[in-house]
Amino acid sequence: MATLTAPRRRVTPATRAVDWIDAHLKWILIAPSVVFIALLIAFPIGYTVFLSMTDSAGAVSRPFQFVGFENYIGWLTDTERFWPAVGRTAYFTGMALALEIVLGLAIALLLRKTFRGQSLVRVFILLPLVATPVAVGMMWLLIFEPSIGFANVVMRFLGLPPQGWLSDPSMALNTLIFIDVWQWTPMVILILLAGLSTLPEEPDEAARVDGANAWQRFRHITLPLLAPVIAAAAILRSIDAMKTFDIIYATKGIGGGSSHEAETLNILAYGQAFQFSQYGKASALLMLFFVLIIVVLLALAILRNRGARS
Repeated sequence: MATLTAPRRRVTPATRAVDWIDAHLKWILIAPSVVFIALLIAFPIGYTVFLSMTDSAGAVSRPFQFVGFENYIGWLTDTERFWPAVGRTAYFTGMALALEIVLGLAIALLLRKTFRGQSLVRVFILLPLVATPVAVGMMWLLIFEPSIGFANVVMRFLGLPPQGWLSDPSMALNTLIFIDVWQWTPMVILILLAGLSTLPEEPDEAARVDGANAWQRFRHITLPLLAPVIAAAAILRSIDAMKTFDIIYATKGIGGGSSHEAETLNILAYGQAFQFSQYGKASALLMLFFVLIIVVLLALAILRNRGARS
């Protein structure tokens, strides 16, 4: 009895193409989005790199020349504006980050405990996150106004001399750090509260049974378990703090004040581009700033990995 066999499929270039599409369909479907996002990220960076190696300047379009690394060398040898701005950026970031992590952890530990009105307190603490940074900057600008600002009204009530919170070059940067801490500590609290809610209770209960006090339990149990969450919060806040522009511009304007006392790298780059129209120099400064951010992120990532291993 004869057996029926299925007809043999004829292999042609068209069938090979169909088979290849079927095998790679998931990659083909997401390829347009991936390419679009890659171009969206790569083009601005590439164009900034290109401008940083030219003498592009001026509000009116004019031919520009390729100058290589001249703009970079100019900034790296500028001890009047660039390096002081680097120092202010590092000081602002370091102080804001340290205060926000310490205060955020302390408040998160307090809010972890159950008490009457806990939900209301959490909502109240998170209120600074609702306002935009520019609105926050304008609000504190009014509060720190030298003559009629609420801060100096309180100082006079306490019998203390009024302070130039934002007008005094020696106080302006620390005042801006205070504003940043006021606004962004709630975000750190939110992250750490989420981390605390995922910690197992068994180690803490076992240590309590063994007679460990609250500080010992926090130091040897809670803090090591929470370290990855603290590191993640530190990385997020360090990126944001280094890029802070809104509150500085809203309170001090371009230049960071009359003596450049609050001029960070962001403010310096903005002034070069939009006040003096030095697009080549501003682009070179932004690329140096970008490299600085990458270095800081790599350092934090290495510290995080070492902490996880230990």
